[in-house]
Amino acid sequence: MSAQANAASRQGMLFGDPLEGLDTDEMGYRGPVACSAAGITYRQLDYWARTGLLQPSIRAARGSGSQRLYSFRDILVLKVVKKLLDAGVSLQQVRVAVSSLQNRGVDDLASITLMSDGASVYECTSTDEVIDLLQGGQGVFGIAVGRVWREVEGSLAELPLERSEPTFVDELAQRRRSKLSAS
Repeated sequence: MSAQANAASRQGMLFGDPLEGLDTDEMGYRGPVACSAAGITYRQLDYWARTGLLQPSIRAARGSGSQRLYSFRDILVLKVVKKLLDAGVSLQQVRVAVSSLQNRGVDDLASITLMSDGASVYECTSTDEVIDLLQGGQGVFGIAVGRVWREVEGSLAELPLERSEPTFVDELAQRRRSKLSAS
């Protein structure tokens, strides 16, 4: 490692870690915010959550009136799902891609390019893999997850973030909880 690169790694980021606070177990985004950032309708979001395509990782719906809470990673995957579906990829293949993305660490996501020929989705982690797919005639289009990452990050910059557990509990909810715990 060069002296300049070593100094840059010690110095850190000028404005802090851009991922800090984006993918924690405590903070997340409500459904309408997730929809806005991912460019989908609330109906799509609800359907995908109910059918298990993408469950919110911070807080799932718990009956009528409860709010799902989505992490930054969830919203990133939602936007990728939308792009794949818009490109004509089948829902079955989208489910395979989502499963693969959810098994990856947050840092790994930015380096992935999803390629598709319309029938299958391929995960590429290097330019060599992308070139091999294109030379083999398999890749028709690609989605650079790192670019989608930046789009989502920009969309969420001004949108409200929420704690996973509300800091207040209304009287009715408190009575229900005590009634349920007593039985």
